[in-house]
Amino acid sequence: MTTRHMLADDDLTPTEQSAVLDLAEHLKTDRHAEQPLAGPRAVAVIFDKPTLRTQLSFATGVAELGGYPMSVDGSLAQIGTRESIADVARVIGRQVSAIVWRTHGQDRLEELASHVDVPVINALTDDYHPCQLLADLLTIREHKGGTAGRTLAYLGDGANNMAHSYLLSCAMAGMHVRIGTPTAHRPAADVLARAETIAAEQGGSVLVTADPVTAADGADVLATDTWVSMGMEGEKGDRTGQSSPFAAFAVTRELLAHAAGDAIVLHCLPAYRGLEIEAEVIDGDQSVVWDEAENRLHAQKALMTFLLTASS
Repeated sequence: MTTRHMLADDDLTPTEQSAVLDLAEHLKTDRHAEQPLAGPRAVAVIFDKPTLRTQLSFATGVAELGGYPMSVDGSLAQIGTRESIADVARVIGRQVSAIVWRTHGQDRLEELASHVDVPVINALTDDYHPCQLLADLLTIREHKGGTAGRTLAYLGDGANNMAHSYLLSCAMAGMHVRIGTPTAHRPAADVLARAETIAAEQGGSVLVTADPVTAADGADVLATDTWVSMGMEGEKGDRTGQSSPFAAFAVTRELLAHAAGDAIVLHCLPAYRGLEIEAEVIDGDQSVVWDEAENRLHAQKALMTFLLTASS
């Protein structure tokens, strides 16, 4: 049987994505219903980038699935520097049942996956954040009664990993996806083309606009992310200063008023109040960010269960 990985959002089919979300809903009500890692079997969880929610949710999730989370400090391991990615993969892949990696380049993750026979899960790269999107879709299901036909507007940096994952995952879920972003920060052309194809197949649509009001108009969900992604700290002044290109795309009460009256607000965290989102919005009645953060646990447990079962 072929080993299944989750390197980008569309490594699942739309049907599989729906099944993983169904399982996540079940695991939220019965947290120990699945034990695919009973033994315990170990999962290597490797971090090259800062983490809070990812570390916590994977450590807790692996334990609740009956396994043992082996946390690896990327700064000590120096994968790809001290020894090659291929050699590291051959060592780790013989000792654990799955590998979770939060790293920089998507190419690093893909190279690792090409040298192991256990599932590899993208816990964030510069290009995609698929685990976050499973949690977001689970949250939308809970608060909007489903995803198909719903409209999500993402405001902010349209070229970052969250924008890319919103495009792919929401299109797979049959949603209408709008990206409100400055023209100079549009999504990567290949990701946009893939999302448009998927949306056409699933009954959704994709729109990229430089007008934040057009993006937010009547939307069921508003989502945003920091304007300074990890690895872009050197651009912080340009991205957050008085002339920030993203200033008009901040999720404020004024912009939220253009969305549907019962719209919900998502933010993957950490949030910077007063920049990409107004404090009164993230702390307001329409914010569901704390459910979204909790759902990382349930969604990732469902994903690990699916990949381990499909690869066995």
